[in-house]
Amino acid sequence: MRDIFVVAKFTMKEMVKKTSYILLTLFMLLAIIVGFNIPKLINAVGGSGEDELLIVDRDNVFEGKIGMLNMADSGYNARIGNESYEEIKQMINDEEISAAIIIEKGEDKPKVRYILDNITMMYGVPEGLINAFNSLYQNIQLEKLELTEAEWQSITPDFDFTLEQVEEEEVHGNILVMMIMSLVLFEAIYVSATQVAVAITTEKTSKIVETLATSANPKAIVLGKTLGIGLVGLAQTLLIIITALISAKCFLDPELLNQALDMSNITLGLGIITIIYFILGYSLYSLLYALLGSTISRQEDIQSVQTPATLLTIFAFYLAYFSMMNPTSNVNVFASLLPFSSPFCMPFRIMMGISSTSDVILSIVILVITTLVISKVAIKIYSKAILNYSGKLSIKDMIELYKSKN
Repeated sequence: MRDIFVVAKFTMKEMVKKTSYILLTLFMLLAIIVGFNIPKLINAVGGSGEDELLIVDRDNVFEGKIGMLNMADSGYNARIGNESYEEIKQMINDEEISAAIIIEKGEDKPKVRYILDNITMMYGVPEGLINAFNSLYQNIQLEKLELTEAEWQSITPDFDFTLEQVEEEEVHGNILVMMIMSLVLFEAIYVSATQVAVAITTEKTSKIVETLATSANPKAIVLGKTLGIGLVGLAQTLLIIITALISAKCFLDPELLNQALDMSNITLGLGIITIIYFILGYSLYSLLYALLGSTISRQEDIQSVQTPATLLTIFAFYLAYFSMMNPTSNVNVFASLLPFSSPFCMPFRIMMGISSTSDVILSIVILVITTLVISKVAIKIYSKAILNYSGKLSIKDMIELYKSKN
């Protein structure tokens, strides 16, 4: 046990001294801070965030009621004017307004001209504008019919919409929060696990492993490196999460934060279970990558030997990620029990309140058993291949090494 901690301590020191690790951590923290400031940056560059729209109704199509236009969903701050086309063109060129609408009488129906600087990226008149003008014009025409209040209400839809599900399990929680947390967990596990393979291969290339092998047994080396890199990865992940929470609190509008990132389902118990799944998921993948890293003796082969594990990791993540779209489906249940995807899926079934205690226990047991099996194989093959410098081992070579008794 002492050798494991000695190797872990050595590995942690080597990790935090790496320029690449320091720069990656600083880049992620800076990206988080900048990301949460994007709404403020947009407002600072573009003013209030709403484009100025000039509306001209010289033919009085809307009978003087154009000021009643409801632009709430159009994304524009509207103002009424009587400028000519040339004046409007100059105002757009001077960026005094973003766009203009000229309303004219037509032969059969009113004509609305939507004018802006460039239509290269436009696919049509914004739906919000069309709805606003149609609604106002319809109301003006209905008023002329002098309908009674009952007749008016009979042709004005006022549906009472409710959202229901036929599944017996009721789902709670914010899907955006779940997906963000799943992405963070995937990044933490994947990046940290791949570092194990890189560290093992690098030390074999630099012959440092020969020094380690004289002071610690192969089992201690594998587990010590897994532990050391895991602790560094966990610390990095916690730093990212803390920075994100502080940035969200400091830089995002409170109303926007409450609507988009509802944290009411984030509890201490959920935090503990998420850390447990991080540890187990990281152990599973790091030992798998340690196994692959021990089969090569050149850094050029790292990418090729990692490809199968990388594809497995990405498949497991997307299986869990997309199954969240339908959390009560059998696919989501399968993803929460499959050991390679359960670290990304089960914490969020718990957050949504659709996983039983027996489901969680079964998921953890499967994950632990799978990790122990991979651990046994990884340690045994690493022990036999630790001083192999002949090149990349094939699957046949690994099987023979595992079966050999010497």
